[in-house]
Amino acid sequence: MSIIPDNNTRQVQTLNELSKRKVVEHNSLITSIAKMDKTPLKMFELAVSLIDTENPPEDHTVYLSKQELFAFFKVNDNDKNSRFKQAIEKMQKQAFFQIKKEQDKGFKFVSIVPIPYVEWTDYNDEVKIEFHREIMPYLINLKNNFTQHALSDIAELNSKYAIILYRWLSMNYNQYEHYSVKGGRREEQIESYRNPKIGIRELREMTDTVNEYQRFDRFESYILKNSLKEINDHTTFNVTHEKVKKGRSIDSIIFHITKKEVADDISYKQDDPSYIDGKIRQEESEKDLVYEAMKSQYTKILMEQFLLSYIDLTDTNILAGLQRNVYPLYDELKELRGLKGVKEHLSYIKDKQDDYSKKNIAKYLKKSIEQYLPIVKRQDIDHE
Repeated sequence: MSIIPDNNTRQVQTLNELSKRKVVEHNSLITSIAKMDKTPLKMFELAVSLIDTENPPEDHTVYLSKQELFAFFKVNDNDKNSRFKQAIEKMQKQAFFQIKKEQDKGFKFVSIVPIPYVEWTDYNDEVKIEFHREIMPYLINLKNNFTQHALSDIAELNSKYAIILYRWLSMNYNQYEHYSVKGGRREEQIESYRNPKIGIRELREMTDTVNEYQRFDRFESYILKNSLKEINDHTTFNVTHEKVKKGRSIDSIIFHITKKEVADDISYKQDDPSYIDGKIRQEESEKDLVYEAMKSQYTKILMEQFLLSYIDLTDTNILAGLQRNVYPLYDELKELRGLKGVKEHLSYIKDKQDDYSKKNIAKYLKKSIEQYLPIVKRQDIDHE
């Protein structure tokens, strides 16, 4: 006999699916002024997470499940319809991004309503969302200057300012992770991405508070401290801030970002000391693997060959898997053919890569080197 899941079970299942989604946006959109409150901003992020960056929609349209929408906003059965309609109305009537572009000797400001068209019915689960054509360049075909962050982090933030600040912090920390591996920046520049500095004027513009909370102590309390508390409580970041004075006034803010280690839920075995000790050792081992992968010469070579993307560097599972399962095999190849042999192998498999392998890069690299190593060893035996 099949068991039909209840609403709570379906919501949990939907939330689990949402937790796997990523939002990818151009940095110009991250630093733009979001002229909207938290609800349309979160809905925009949810819609963006549906875009397949490898195969972007030609008609600028994505399809969202109402079940996903209600789970994302944690809407109960009693007010689903009214909350949904209000969110759509706010998105279309009030929400736009003001993007600043350099032009000639100054700046040009462009205002874009990101989602001008939404279509749904009261008898099925599907919602059609069409992005404005002018917003699409900030969401697809992003080769550089873009940021990825977890949709699940955004879901837990309850203020517009926390969302805006989280996106900006993600932009900086992603660059820290990227250049830590790829190089191309001085050590102090790399550290500045983990400890980003922003002027008060720029911070007020980005949070759309130029004319609000004029006293700095009120701005710090309502905008900074409240936002950082939400970010620290609900996202993968731990962030502190320090004030930088110029004369007697606060001129800028320096943020200090560290990333939490994501652990599995062990609450159901919390009374078992051996299990907890094992989990701690496992998490420490995973942390070490990720660290070693970030510093590995093979990671740098994979980046140079475009086999690893900037987005892949934010996935700890990929990095740990490469360090554990792939890089030891590259060491073997290096012993037989030198580092040049490793590079030639990677250059060869790059040309053979297809869409499936791009989405399963660690598996593809492992299978490729496992097939190639025996060939190299046989060649050496035959030669001898």
